[in-house]
Amino acid sequence: MDQAQKYEQFKGQPRLPKFAVPKRYDLKLRPDLVECKFTGTVEIDVDIKSETKFLVLNAAELVFDHGSVWFNSRSSSKEFRPSAVELVEEDEIVVFEFDEILPLKEGTLGIGFKGTLNDRMKGFYRSTYEINGEKKNMAVTQFEPADARRCFPCWDEPAAKATFKITLDVPSELVALSNMPVIEEKLDGHLKTVTFQESPIMSTYLVAVVVGLFDYVEDHTSDGIKVRVYCQVGKGNQGKFALDVAVKTLDLYKVYFETPYSLPKLDMVAIPDFAAGAMENYGLVTYRETALLYDDQHSAAANKQRVAIVVAHELAHQWFGNLVTMEWWTHLWLNEGFATWVSYLAADSLFPEWKIWTQFLDQTTDGLRLDGLAESHPIEVEIGHASEIDEIFDAISYRKGASVIRMLQSYLGPESFQRSLASYIKRYACSNAKTEDLWAALEEGSGEPVNMLMDSWTKQKGYPVIFVQLKDHKLEFEQSQFLQSGSSGEGQWIVPITLCCGSYDARKSFLLRTKAESLDIVELLGTSDGKGNHRKWIKLNVDQTGFYRVKYDDDLQARLRYAIEASCLSATDRFGILDDSYALSMACKQSLSSLFALMSAYREELDYTVLSNLISVSFKVATIAADAVPELSSYIKQFFINLFQHSAEKLGWEPRQGESHLDAMLRGEILTALAIFGHDLTQSEAVRRFRAFLDDRNTPLLPPDTRKAAYVAVMQTVSTSNRWGYDSLLRIYRETDLSQEKTRILGSLASCPDPGIVLETLNFLMSSEVRSQDAVFGLAVSREGRETAWGWLKDNWDHILKTYGPGFLVTRFVSAVVSPFSSSDKAAEVEEFFATRTKPFIARTLKQSLERVHINTKWVQSIRDEKSFGEVVKELAYRKY
Repeated sequence: MDQAQKYEQFKGQPRLPKFAVPKRYDLKLRPDLVECKFTGTVEIDVDIKSETKFLVLNAAELVFDHGSVWFNSRSSSKEFRPSAVELVEEDEIVVFEFDEILPLKEGTLGIGFKGTLNDRMKGFYRSTYEINGEKKNMAVTQFEPADARRCFPCWDEPAAKATFKITLDVPSELVALSNMPVIEEKLDGHLKTVTFQESPIMSTYLVAVVVGLFDYVEDHTSDGIKVRVYCQVGKGNQGKFALDVAVKTLDLYKVYFETPYSLPKLDMVAIPDFAAGAMENYGLVTYRETALLYDDQHSAAANKQRVAIVVAHELAHQWFGNLVTMEWWTHLWLNEGFATWVSYLAADSLFPEWKIWTQFLDQTTDGLRLDGLAESHPIEVEIGHASEIDEIFDAISYRKGASVIRMLQSYLGPESFQRSLASYIKRYACSNAKTEDLWAALEEGSGEPVNMLMDSWTKQKGYPVIFVQLKDHKLEFEQSQFLQSGSSGEGQWIVPITLCCGSYDARKSFLLRTKAESLDIVELLGTSDGKGNHRKWIKLNVDQTGFYRVKYDDDLQARLRYAIEASCLSATDRFGILDDSYALSMACKQSLSSLFALMSAYREELDYTVLSNLISVSFKVATIAADAVPELSSYIKQFFINLFQHSAEKLGWEPRQGESHLDAMLRGEILTALAIFGHDLTQSEAVRRFRAFLDDRNTPLLPPDTRKAAYVAVMQTVSTSNRWGYDSLLRIYRETDLSQEKTRILGSLASCPDPGIVLETLNFLMSSEVRSQDAVFGLAVSREGRETAWGWLKDNWDHILKTYGPGFLVTRFVSAVVSPFSSSDKAAEVEEFFATRTKPFIARTLKQSLERVHINTKWVQSIRDEKSFGEVVKELAYRKY
């Protein structure tokens, strides 16, 4: 057998062979922050389970010193040296071959290695920061999903849990952090050796190391756990809000999960360069600065809310993910869906005035949008190769996952759900679990058929639309798979149906187990008007706790529109009716005219979440309608200006004393919408306030909540011949050191309608002035800049791929630039460009983006075919209310 054949048995496998498993790692690392390299050694206690001459581990981008690799068997006290060391880069494995069969049972594998502190925000990487004007490097780890192997050779799979003893050699002036507390520091000249307490059993993706200069703030939980927030020197005060949230959240989860936090400390660190929002490393949680730091003077209310929810999400993982870990990445949704759902539970407990469960509907909507594509995937998705994992960190795993958990909790009841969950965590603590294990615990605790009910939601992609019509005193239900394309799918679900009739006191609920069913609701309808007519409104999916859409017959739809105008419905139900109607219109199952008529019923809407969704829908509808009938653009813009005017006038530009958190968030969104739709008064007032802000960054005329609106308004007036606003925003960008301000500006620049300025903005995103993690914030270009963005993406693709791939950030470029198009010709052009450039880590995103282009194309044609649309829009645009 030649060398190539020998290693063929290990190639292309999704999982490592099971003939050896790790028990304990003794890991020593020495990062060089000047040369951006590192050296290390690891001694791994291994249990040899079956006869083998090979040990196969994960490793990537590491260099091995063959002479430093050895294996000592405890049973024979004999040292074995490998005869060959083969690094298989495409599979990210290293194969150690020995001349003899290794003795069974326990032994120790020792390995020396070297690597590079890369600049791709994965593995062991470098992040940059400034101290007194001098640029410095810090060393940071980001191992999820499968990048511990870029730092040290290991069994880099969630089920291969082990304990970790970590030692770092670092410059003596720096702070060194890991999962556990420091137990010893030894100084040796300019270096110090920092030894950390050995960790409990955990997966490799949760191991963490951070080395740099930091300030910190500190507090303790009620049972004495030390909690710290670390951040760049001088930013300590910005960590106080997150610290307070963390301390309270740890106490809250201890009660909810009926299990105390399992480590002696919790550190949270703001990292200047960070690809994701945050990462739940056991005991050492890392964050983007925007997700951890809050500045009283310059952060908006939306920033404050984001910090609270992200902190609550990551701390939920300390139990759900770290203590109890998914068995394999197929069950990623268990980690992420659950942490997303429970972060809202925590935020609602800490900040009830935020009405966070109404805001949760944004999560559900994102899940429904993605899962309405034929190119979606089931919640439980089979993962073959490690390169496929990144793409499932998406709205299915997080948002659909969270939504089906909320649906299940609503069905089982909160008390039964909580008790069963606590039981599950105790049962699987310090081990791994699958989706079925959670269902079994919930079934046991509730007595309900959880496994049967939930299989239809996790093992198949998509969700149903329930068509409902009232005949006499019977409601008739029919379910079919909802696809955004308007096509019919094959799926069928067990659907928890809830409904109310005329009032929230008149309710019914049942499980829809078949394609069609009818329900007698005579007792809910009450008496008729004498002619056999019942005029009560009927709303399905009460409070939108179910992950499905509803299509009402014309009569029921009209009654609901009246109920909205008469303020009979809750905010969650007003949200659901609008969102379902929008989705049905996009799928060409309902006319755009009827959607506009429904939207007009929301003219006096004041709820933040409902209006926020109305704004999002209006942007999409205005763009698609302008593609279909450009001659109606001015009428469509006027319709939306009229629609948002009422709430804008109520809120004004000035924050009111003691106003709610939600009003502060809403003000910025409403004013931004009016600026984009070209409302003259909003734009001129925005420019006036922006000028005052340029002269004085602390002016009360432009507080953080309205800055984005002013920036966007200014960009609507910018052109290549009138660059003042663009250059002024760049100046603010360069002068601020607040990450939230920088991303606010990046998110405004490309809204300019001038393609020349859009191109400048996109080029600026690729400059050294913008951190790689932040470029994605500038990709939401104006309708007029779409073609420019596509040309720019093609010209810069190789550079983007080199900078971001493989990883989930590169997929944002594809979806942001491709998805907004609405013609078959453009879809063909995109397919042709990527035909020779597709990589496994963008394949799913590319298919989804192209599907969206085809959906848009079909929708445009349907609007053109709709004879009455023009008349409806013209009438609604100038209607006097």
